[in-house]
Amino acid sequence: MTKQRPTPDQLLASIKEEESLEQRGKLKIYLGAAPGVGKTYTMLKDAKAMLTQGSDVVIGIIEAHGRKDIEVLSQELESIPRLMIDYKGRQLNEFNIDATLLRDPAVVLLDEMAHTNVQGSRHNKRWQDIKELLDRGIDVYTTLNVQHIESLNDVVSRIISARIQETIPDSILDMADTIELIDLPPEDLLKRLQEGKVYFAEQAEIAREHFFQKGNLIALRELALRVTAERVGAQVLWHRQGKGIERIRPSKDKILVCIGSKPESTKVIRAARRMAASLQAQWIVVFVEAPEIESYDRNMAIRNLRLAEQLGAESRTLHATNIVKEIMTFAHEHNITRIMIGKSSRSGWKSIFLRGLTNEFIRQSGEIDVYVVRGDPDNNKPPPVVRPKTRRSLSTYGAALAIIALVTFVVVILRPFIMESSIIMFYLLGVIMVAWFGQMGPSILASVLSVVLYDTFFITTPFNFDLVTPLVMLLVAQLISHLTVVNKQQAKSALYSEKRINLLNNLSRKLSATRGIDNLLAKAVQYISEEFNSEVMTLLPEGNHLKIRAIFKGDDFLSEKELSIAQWVYDLGQSAGLGTDTLTSSQAMYIPLLASKGVVGVMRVRPIQPDSSPPDPEQMHLLEACSHQTALAVEVDRMQEQNKKLELQNEADRMRTIFLQSVSQDLHVPVITIMTDANQLTNMTGDNDINKIKQISDNIYSESEHLNRLITNLLQIAYLEAHPVTLKIKHYTLSKAITTVVKIFEKRLGVMPVYINIPANFPKIPFDRVFMQEVFKNLIDNAIKFTSDNKPIEISALIEDDKAVISVADQGKGLSPYEMDKLFDKFYRGQEYVTDRGMGLGLTICRSIIKAHGGEIWAELRKGGGAVFRFTLPLHSQDKFKA
Repeated sequence: MTKQRPTPDQLLASIKEEESLEQRGKLKIYLGAAPGVGKTYTMLKDAKAMLTQGSDVVIGIIEAHGRKDIEVLSQELESIPRLMIDYKGRQLNEFNIDATLLRDPAVVLLDEMAHTNVQGSRHNKRWQDIKELLDRGIDVYTTLNVQHIESLNDVVSRIISARIQETIPDSILDMADTIELIDLPPEDLLKRLQEGKVYFAEQAEIAREHFFQKGNLIALRELALRVTAERVGAQVLWHRQGKGIERIRPSKDKILVCIGSKPESTKVIRAARRMAASLQAQWIVVFVEAPEIESYDRNMAIRNLRLAEQLGAESRTLHATNIVKEIMTFAHEHNITRIMIGKSSRSGWKSIFLRGLTNEFIRQSGEIDVYVVRGDPDNNKPPPVVRPKTRRSLSTYGAALAIIALVTFVVVILRPFIMESSIIMFYLLGVIMVAWFGQMGPSILASVLSVVLYDTFFITTPFNFDLVTPLVMLLVAQLISHLTVVNKQQAKSALYSEKRINLLNNLSRKLSATRGIDNLLAKAVQYISEEFNSEVMTLLPEGNHLKIRAIFKGDDFLSEKELSIAQWVYDLGQSAGLGTDTLTSSQAMYIPLLASKGVVGVMRVRPIQPDSSPPDPEQMHLLEACSHQTALAVEVDRMQEQNKKLELQNEADRMRTIFLQSVSQDLHVPVITIMTDANQLTNMTGDNDINKIKQISDNIYSESEHLNRLITNLLQIAYLEAHPVTLKIKHYTLSKAITTVVKIFEKRLGVMPVYINIPANFPKIPFDRVFMQEVFKNLIDNAIKFTSDNKPIEISALIEDDKAVISVADQGKGLSPYEMDKLFDKFYRGQEYVTDRGMGLGLTICRSIIKAHGGEIWAELRKGGGAVFRFTLPLHSQDKFKA
């Protein structure tokens, strides 16, 4: 067999799976076909064996149901004290998850995985307690009967002719590291039931008549065996993929599941889950939101989508008027190979007159296979759900009757003055008015009633001889009412979709135009608060705890209980509080701020009205979408901030490297020269050559002067950057200050001329003499470096707009245009005309000093070649100036 390398996606999935497994606790499920097969007993025996081997095993909760062997084994293990909850005047005990987390054992035993917790517990279901323990790194051993698996709920219901209310999602079953089947033949199980080893005598008799029938037990046993086999097959397949072993049956199937708000949708979802598991195929659940859908139906459909997500599906919501066309387009765009739909049970006359979606899917499916799942039989239907009746629905029928009555009254009054054909127009107007309410039922009533009244009171020809007019009128009235209602519903749906899109778009726009985490959160909480009429708060981690960072409306304080809920949401990345299945007693919703790299914080949303009902699924979905956008904005801002810090750090490292290179080179050369010349002087004991001694002394002085210049520049730039520059301003003659500096450079200038072109009547200007001499020193030194062939240096000044403009020009090689803006940067020494001496600090010092004087400095290309450095000084007298 040829081995196949794993694809990058498979390798990435394998790495992620291994990382999650390392952090997550291990889950072992003792699976049985029915109560009494020995799941709890086997779990306790294994736990006792682990205890003898030194494992830290504790009992979270064990349900003995009066069985002595279970009670004896339980006493040999440490038990976590149970949580006492007052429920309707009774003290009930439940699993204490907080005490377990505080104890932090290695393994916890939790019986009856599908158990529903008492109201007031942290989670509604025990499997949620188990998931939290696993997420916190604690191993869990638990028991489960096959009838409690969600995807098998409808199959089990048909077997035992009753619906199982307590179920676990298949995603939790998929998390199991080990599933051990505890099997017992039906005959032995019935014998145990008769001996009272499963239930008490009265309960056993009831169970024998209903659940514990041999046929039921055989079917349930087959299901348990199948689930165990499928789980082992999935583990083998994952191992083969992870090791790069060629798959025996590579599957590229993709299943599309079409659901709605009807009860049969849950059955379709469970059937699709079983098919996807057996084929190892991806499955997508879609709901098409038609224009005429009501909010109640939309919420029911969203609940079905949540059920599909719990079972591992990808969910999508589409918007269209033609449901079949939209789904088939989606199927072709996503390479769907199979479509699953539900077929509702209709009476005979309905199946004749109403063409269902099932036939349309089959007719338009083409190369895609269509699987039809039959609806629940009548004797196994779920409890009927009472659809909320609104006063508006009833009042619309009354309004329809009133409008048609009003039209009839008007026609009776105007009958002598109008033609018979005009009467039809009045009734059609009335039908349009009724149809504008947007409900099909009242529209049909109005159209039928209009035809009956018109035919009865206003047709002069006997009815038997004129069927055309009323039939055409009925057809036109029905068509007009239908088109009006559909148009109204489409407008309503479009308005709803637009509102939802605008909600997220406006939030995104507000966040994209804001910078800074605190500003982002402030914008987000204000916007969400106004849109959902709620108090909104965000909490971000600070150290080991969460801290309130933004709030809009409400108190800026949280109790210890609320902080603990927020911390739980942050740690596990799951919503809690109002409208969820966790900590439902809370009056606020706690939503994790989930970004691409994990949870960045928690958003708390509390309705302003204290007695408000929990948010419906659509509102929860919108709130989660808003929280995700907020989290992503925070994450992006943090990344930008980190990038800025990284850039600054890189720049600092670059400047440090340049500085060290400059210092090592520019200080090393003069020191070596001084040391060499000094050593030569020391060895000249018999040599009295005055010229040679003078030359060596000049070298020592020159290099010492250069070394002093470098050290002075370093000290000056450090001082200028660390402290505000304080100037001692007095009025000085500019030419005298320049002449003093030129004399300092006499030796270096040699025969190079310096022309000082300053008018004789040039006024005294205010500046700090010491600092300004440093400016001229650096500019003249820079001109000497870049001027060759003893060409002159020109220094000039003029008055321009209450400012003195001073220029220092040379006739050297000039400047490159692209480096004009870089000349005054620290440690910049030029690209094309860089010299071997100097650290690139002189012009930076000049800029700092000129800026402190309130002036500007810049460089220009000199006409005829060379460069000109110009700076300005204000002419206004100041005794003291700080910058």
